[in-house]
Amino acid sequence: MPRIIPVDYKTLLNIFQRYGCAYKRKRGSHHILSYPKAKRAVVIPEDEEIDVEIIKNNMRTVGMTREQYFELLKKV
Repeated sequence: MPRIIPVDYKTLLNIFQRYGCAYKRKRGSHHILSYPKAKRAVVIPEDEEIDVEIIKNNMRTVGMTREQYFELLKKV
């Protein structure tokens, strides 16, 4: 399994929306998404490179596996 590397915010938004997250709003430089089974919102900062820890935390929030992440990354 390859390592998760930093990606830009547009790619990450696309991945989470394909997974089933709904875009709610933008507050400042942060995009807020919701997922039906998640207890909290998915927050994606508007940066050139999103840190790996932010990606992993958002994946945990929605219950996305590494395999699902890489499969969706291929489609972007």
